[in-house]
Amino acid sequence: MDFSNTILETIGNTPLVKLNKVVAEIDALVLAKVETFNPGNSVKDRMAVKMVEDAEADGRLKPGGTIIEGTSGNTGMGLALVAIIKGYKLICVMSDKQSKEKMDILRAVGAKVVVCPTDVEPTDPRSYYSVSKRLAEETPNSWYVNQYDNLSNTLAHYEQTGPEIWKQTDGKITHFVVGVGTGGTISGVGKYLKEKNPNIKIWGIDTYGSVFKKYHETGIFDENEIYSYITEGIGEDILPKNVDFSLIDGFTKVTDKDAAVYTRKIALEEAIFVGNSAGACIKGLLQLKEHFKPDDVVVVLFHDSGSRYVGKMFNDDWMRERGFLDENVTKAEDVIKDHIDKELIVVRTEELVSHAIERMRKYKISQIPVVDITGFVGSVDETDLFRSYVADKNVAEKPIKEVMGKPFPIVQLGTPIEEVSKLFTKENDAVLVDLKNGHHHIITKYDIIGSIK
Repeated sequence: MDFSNTILETIGNTPLVKLNKVVAEIDALVLAKVETFNPGNSVKDRMAVKMVEDAEADGRLKPGGTIIEGTSGNTGMGLALVAIIKGYKLICVMSDKQSKEKMDILRAVGAKVVVCPTDVEPTDPRSYYSVSKRLAEETPNSWYVNQYDNLSNTLAHYEQTGPEIWKQTDGKITHFVVGVGTGGTISGVGKYLKEKNPNIKIWGIDTYGSVFKKYHETGIFDENEIYSYITEGIGEDILPKNVDFSLIDGFTKVTDKDAAVYTRKIALEEAIFVGNSAGACIKGLLQLKEHFKPDDVVVVLFHDSGSRYVGKMFNDDWMRERGFLDENVTKAEDVIKDHIDKELIVVRTEELVSHAIERMRKYKISQIPVVDITGFVGSVDETDLFRSYVADKNVAEKPIKEVMGKPFPIVQLGTPIEEVSKLFTKENDAVLVDLKNGHHHIITKYDIIGSIK
């Protein structure tokens, strides 16, 4: 009989798959190392087992202990599998930008999930780095994994992933391309491959908002490069010890939009359902295409499964809200088509200013048309109301007609977007669209900006 004693024995030996349509522009053989075949559906299963086993061996992790780690989700899943099999508790600390699917999956496999804000400094006590360390200090018989600086991470890929790729390509690999987060994969695989053939090029995929590319090229850790980004699993605002820059030949940065768009392309054109960092890697490959020759063998690593991004990159509404869907917006109706059924919020001339303020707060809007029995007669926006309040603290009890401005211009559904845009001025922040059924809809500056591709 052929069987594994536990699920952990099924980790590794993932397939190498030739890519075709999605890399049609690249004049080389491109092979994907599809790590979703691991039981936890990501490359992180490999280093999760290695880090736990090394911690057990040197006494950092004791029987019945609690494993604590800051994770974007995949390392947490790998650690959850190990914790279940080996009898440990697990606390995963995540940033709030990670997909809900990742959080739900971790809870499903028994992990306690603590969510922290994304947009804070690493040293901020609320950051997931700081919270992880604090929980490790406060929790008895616990071990803080610290995948960023835990060199067992790199070692796992040096011992497993690198040798697999070398064997699967029969030593013919010429380039290895991979997204860089903790740095364990690129450093472990890169070290092994360069020991086998120093001419193999190692390329890292970075994201805008991360420090890796500039630091590699200049040695400067530029805090001005650090800002929030959407792409998951790659990029950092710190320099993890696992990132061995001496092994990396270069980085290329990929935008959030391109990473999301190419994540979907991989599924649609290659029938490989993988995650956000895979999309970034494919776009990065295309940006590097001048480096590849016809006889080259390029291996790109796909980190995780698309199932963890169903509510994000694979959701049309999520993509549309961020301007990631390349839809042809040419007329007023194109701008409002996704929310055309929503009721237009108005305020009447004799209502109090306080009513308008409450409506803005309730519906999270900044402009409201003013109506009377004849139709649209004015408008109010938050800037006008603020100025009125500064001038007169009692303005909240005054009727709207005393503070309202001019009515918003009205356009037809078929009005070209260029003409609609011209109606926005310093004095006018919205345009109304006549729906031809006695109803109207509103277009704001935010809607126009959101339609820009």
